[in-house]
Amino acid sequence: TLITKNISCYFMMDTNLPKDDLTGTIKFIPPLYKQRYQFIKDLVIKYKPKKVADLGCADCTLLWMLKFCKCIEVLAGLDIRENVMKERMHRLSPLPADYLQPSERSLTVTLHHGSVAHKDPCMLGFDLVTCIELIEHLGAAELEKFPEVVFGFMAPAMVVISTPNSEFNPLLPGVTLFRHSDHKFEWDRAQFQNASTRYDYTVEFTGLGTPPPGSEDVGFCTQIGMFVRKYPKNGEAVNSEKHTEHAYKTVSISLYPSLKEEKYLQNAVVSEVIFGADIIKRRLLGDFKSECKEHSDDLETKLKFQPFKYYMRYSKNLSLAETEKPAADSMEPFIDGNTVYIPLAKIFSIPKVNQLCGTFEKLSKLIAGKVALSNDGSAVIVTIKYENEEQEN
Repeated sequence: TLITKNISCYFMMDTNLPKDDLTGTIKFIPPLYKQRYQFIKDLVIKYKPKKVADLGCADCTLLWMLKFCKCIEVLAGLDIRENVMKERMHRLSPLPADYLQPSERSLTVTLHHGSVAHKDPCMLGFDLVTCIELIEHLGAAELEKFPEVVFGFMAPAMVVISTPNSEFNPLLPGVTLFRHSDHKFEWDRAQFQNASTRYDYTVEFTGLGTPPPGSEDVGFCTQIGMFVRKYPKNGEAVNSEKHTEHAYKTVSISLYPSLKEEKYLQNAVVSEVIFGADIIKRRLLGDFKSECKEHSDDLETKLKFQPFKYYMRYSKNLSLAETEKPAADSMEPFIDGNTVYIPLAKIFSIPKVNQLCGTFEKLSKLIAGKVALSNDGSAVIVTIKYENEEQEN
């Protein structure tokens, strides 16, 4: 099934123009270039490829859109114009927020300078390769090599190629031969479909940019071919051995912080443990203060039956030996002197901590030496600062 949702493909006429100029003033909303990018993004959301390459990536706009797709772990861009990539490649770099809240997935974004007519092993093993408005910019020699490089050598699971439909050109204002001065050719639908791959791929044709009423026979303004590999590819290693020489120049590599890396995972876990422990401490002391105020008239009775909860504020020198101690395997936090003890089992029960660590043993390992623990390592300890102590300091 082709991806066509969430795309508004209608045209409008500019009624402010003189009547004789109304013909050929077609505008697409959203603009076609945005529709093409959205088409690819919808495709990614549906099929969830992990490795995606954009050939002819130009200003990196499509790569920038795709970096937010959580399924993608590897993004690669290739273009013959290095300066165009460099002007906007900063958009592909991690932001401070990416370090403050690392993603659970890993993501590497690499830009390469080179031609689609050359083979390079860095382009092997991709799930999806996109060629958006690329092939019409290729000279005859490059175009001849293009199918072998993309379908034969790279051999991704899916290839998406878009190119102008020349049958639509008479409806566009100012277009005489080609839509852009750098275009070497523009195909009609029959030419595009006849040029489809001879390799082991099935293909479906669709498009974007609906023609106005009465001109439906010209087809879409942009024609798209979706090529899906028929059989699993097992020859990446063989191809890599045959072509060990790198034809592309690496322009940039952006490595995003990921919770799959222990240093980022440890930072995240420590932050969640400290945050969670502080909340537990505040709740414990908050309960203490509110209940003491409510029952201050019979405090001695309360202390007799609930020594743990009440003794601290009224006798800071009282030791645990004089009170009821919690069971060794208890998950309940308690106060001893000016210290709150929060069992690791209680910390591990915090949903975010549990999700990050997975096992109790991993939690213990990650916070060792990073969080204050009891002598036996069974509890997180948090020091209480009293109002009079804070004033003295």
